[in-house]
Amino acid sequence: MPRRLRVGVPTSSRSTPATPATAVPDSVVDCGIYVDGVRVPGEFTHDEAIREVRSTGRGFVWIGLHEPDVRFMETLAESFGIHELIAEDASVGDQRPKLEAYDTTLVLNIYSVQYQPHDSLSEVNEIVTIGEVMIVLGRDFVVTIRHGDFAELAGIRAELEFAPQRLAVGPAVVMHAVADRMVDNYTSVADAVELDVDALEAALFTPRADVDIELIYLLKRELVELKHDIAPLARPLHRLSADHLDLVPTEIRHYFRDVQDHHTQVAAEVAALDEQVTSLVHAAVAMIGVRQNTDMRRISAWVAIAAVPTMIAGIYGMNFEHMPELSMEYGYLYVLVFMVATCAVLFWVFRRNKWL
Repeated sequence: MPRRLRVGVPTSSRSTPATPATAVPDSVVDCGIYVDGVRVPGEFTHDEAIREVRSTGRGFVWIGLHEPDVRFMETLAESFGIHELIAEDASVGDQRPKLEAYDTTLVLNIYSVQYQPHDSLSEVNEIVTIGEVMIVLGRDFVVTIRHGDFAELAGIRAELEFAPQRLAVGPAVVMHAVADRMVDNYTSVADAVELDVDALEAALFTPRADVDIELIYLLKRELVELKHDIAPLARPLHRLSADHLDLVPTEIRHYFRDVQDHHTQVAAEVAALDEQVTSLVHAAVAMIGVRQNTDMRRISAWVAIAAVPTMIAGIYGMNFEHMPELSMEYGYLYVLVFMVATCAVLFWVFRRNKWL
């Protein structure tokens, strides 16, 4: 679980003097200083951390935030030298996947996706939930800002702290690690959705199966949203792997090429799933049309059968005084036998032609 910090609480490993107790905002998940890839012991506010790094000229600050408010982002931007537009976007969220370059800062926006486990599609309204992660990269800092329920950033920090040789390269490693985890997560979500698509396809083409077409439309909607959330990341990843951005070392650009390849694969997989579900929609509509035609034939057959006795009864129910056969002793029986026989013959004909 992400660790909440309380500044000024002394610990046995802290090497700096204790500062007055100050409550860290709830939006701050973690804040650390990394020198030569190793985290400096102690707890720091963002002001303390960036002052420490810039006074010594060594290492960088990594601060993780969860849905920060405008006021805190303005304070952070002032301390770190971040453009005010970045602070505004970070507090509001709802940014499309993109890469923006400011004077001394790079900003990467990525959508996070999570698959919602379920036993049946009929039990859920959403299969995939969407969040957002913004990575603000500077020469001596990196800020990761999360909007939504995606909680894997703490795991990424833990993995990198166990690999100090990676963190020693610089803060761009964090941007790569987050992007790599996001794209890997896209693949996991796409694989899970593929199982739903395959299960629904098998159910749809099972003889005499009754599949709710709304479930297919649910999958179609989720895949369209997933495709729109994943596809825009292609251009930012291409820029990070190809453009000579000062803040991204050549070594890290090579790793971004690998992320770009994985993203291309998962984007193609999602596009293929979307086409597959589109085919399922067409098949379901065609099957519904066939069933409706069958029902109409069945209804028409029964109407035709019912029309015979209705017509005969209607004629002899007109109560005219001079009508033929009214004086026959067994006329009533003859008419009943004729109606039953005619209905039986019609039933046999319709059954033979598979209308009934």
